[in-house]
Amino acid sequence: MTTIPILFEDTDVLAVHKPEGLVSSVQDGQEGLAPHLAAAAAGRLYLVHRLDKEASGVLLLAKNAQAHQLLNDQFSRGEVRKIYLAVALGLIGQSRGFIDKPIREFGSGRMGVDPERGKPSRTEFEVTERLKEATLVKIRPLSGRRHQIRVHFYSIGHPLAGDLRYGERPIQQEYPRLMLHALDIAFKLPGGQERKIEAPVPESFQSVLEELRLHSWKKPQP
Repeated sequence: MTTIPILFEDTDVLAVHKPEGLVSSVQDGQEGLAPHLAAAAAGRLYLVHRLDKEASGVLLLAKNAQAHQLLNDQFSRGEVRKIYLAVALGLIGQSRGFIDKPIREFGSGRMGVDPERGKPSRTEFEVTERLKEATLVKIRPLSGRRHQIRVHFYSIGHPLAGDLRYGERPIQQEYPRLMLHALDIAFKLPGGQERKIEAPVPESFQSVLEELRLHSWKKPQP
């Protein structure tokens, strides 16, 4: 069974470091978080937000219904700040910028930009390092659409490395994981105290990053 590190816990909130490949769900089932958190949480857990199955990083859960509502209210008012770390394919020329493109679902779970029927979606980013064939970026989504970061970077010609849904599949299959990591989240605890929680960059992300720093990515030989 996968060990899920606990990043923070009090009587109301549980923050964990979700690994890539695990669904953000607290329902019973092999893929969800519940079996892996059974020993850490004696009572019911309420999912406050989601991370894509392929992504890793900090995930916030509530330990009671009141805390769940208070945290949901912060998300709906845009008071929660989330920062992601990602590797985008190709070299992004600008040092920082915004992607402001409406997004909607097109079917089979695939999202896309639609200026006419999409919901307002905005993503802020800052380039932190230019690699040999990719760009390391810190990203702050200013709205919370499904697959927002992945769709927005795909729409500007820089899909995230390892994204099998958005990008050229033969290229994306060369990467062992989606290069998207939820680095930190800042919010207010139900008691009113401000809290920032960070999830360290996992080895699975770091190893690809180091390879890209050295040379163009090459699929390891068996």
